[in-house]
Amino acid sequence: MCAMLGGHVAEQLFFWRVTTGAQDDLRKVTQSAYAQIVQFGMSEKLGQVSFDLPRPGEALVEKPFSEATAQLTDEEVRRLIGSAHACTPGLLTRCREQVDKVGRRLLEKEVLERADMVELLGPRPFAENITYEEFMEGTGGLEEDTALPEGLQGCRGGPAAEEPSLAPPPGEQPLGPPGSKLKHM
Repeated sequence: MCAMLGGHVAEQLFFWRVTTGAQDDLRKVTQSAYAQIVQFGMSEKLGQVSFDLPRPGEALVEKPFSEATAQLTDEEVRRLIGSAHACTPGLLTRCREQVDKVGRRLLEKEVLERADMVELLGPRPFAENITYEEFMEGTGGLEEDTALPEGLQGCRGGPAAEEPSLAPPPGEQPLGPPGSKLKHM
């Protein structure tokens, strides 16, 4: 998120003004923040929920959540973006020399390619575009051990798991009418 805000914050920090070019950065960071909060359940205040967002160009006909949830979502999105926005100036200031190099090149070319960035900043300090097999190399193989630790045996229906009873608890009636499959677990 800080990377998406980089251009916007750099304009504020180094040029003391923000141009309309930063609008796309703000749109992208806002979409990302809403996706994190609404779709991926990454908010402690909203909890582990996921609501579908409309695709770009689609209208939101009906919200799948309450007005209170919408307000809380907006607050969480603002908090998330604000947090990233607060971190970004420090990152840019610490890397001022590299930011200046990129800024000068942008004034020359307006659009930079990957080769420009490698020329200006050097290669990335980590491997790029590796395959899953290359990533897993040296980890003991591609076969994943999915066995549960000893203390968790039976949690996924393993040998120690008890079959759930479909009978209602003592003294209670089934959930549905006689013959219904709705019963207490």
